[in-house]
Amino acid sequence: MKENNKYSIGEFSEKTGISIRTLHYYDEIGLLQPEKHSSSGHRIYKHQDILTLQKIISLKFLGYSLDKILDLLHESSITTDLNETLTLHLQALKKEQERIEQSMSAIQRVIKLLEEEGEVDSAILFSLIHGWQTENIQNEWMEKHRLTEIAEELSKKTEEEKITLDQSYIQLAKEVKQLYGKPVEAPEVQEMVKTYLEASLEFLGEDLIQKLANTDVEELDIQEIEDMTPSPFTKDEQNWLNQAMEYYTQQTEME
Repeated sequence: MKENNKYSIGEFSEKTGISIRTLHYYDEIGLLQPEKHSSSGHRIYKHQDILTLQKIISLKFLGYSLDKILDLLHESSITTDLNETLTLHLQALKKEQERIEQSMSAIQRVIKLLEEEGEVDSAILFSLIHGWQTENIQNEWMEKHRLTEIAEELSKKTEEEKITLDQSYIQLAKEVKQLYGKPVEAPEVQEMVKTYLEASLEFLGEDLIQKLANTDVEELDIQEIEDMTPSPFTKDEQNWLNQAMEYYTQQTEME
């Protein structure tokens, strides 16, 4: 053990794993102020400073700011009064955890899509990512309109099922760019619509389709959720696609 348990700043940094720059900063803001040598002014750290540093690191781990830690260091004991701020920190950490998990899921889906497709138009890819990013808002919309059961069913879909639907959307987008301008009743246009709608229906499943059919949501509210995921198409392309889908639906009903 070092004589008198005294350490230079370099020795203290090596012992604790905290950088010299950080120790300088802690000293400047009054968080960890070691003894100073009377003549040289060099910092001299003692065993008590190690204990203080442990408190600082522990409180940082719990999510406290340095200003709050400075206040708490003067407390000789910790009481249940701390629970209120701990609860707030826990809630914040849970939200951050949800955000990280959502980001990780999106990254995995992008990786898988690029592996499968090789290349994806940037507007289409970012449209998909935006849709994933706003899933929480879409769930809130469904809860608002008492569609919680539908939201729960959608949340049970596997990553493989979601990626398959993403791929069908990418294929639709490619074909819209290729076929735009052709008559909506053209066989290749109707085949494009048929393929995408069949993929969407397969993703949803019969039970969920029936539940959706039994819902009564105002047209304005439908527009509200559609606005949450901007289309990668131009206004004219989107209108053309809507007309093609409407024509397909009319023809299907007549059969």
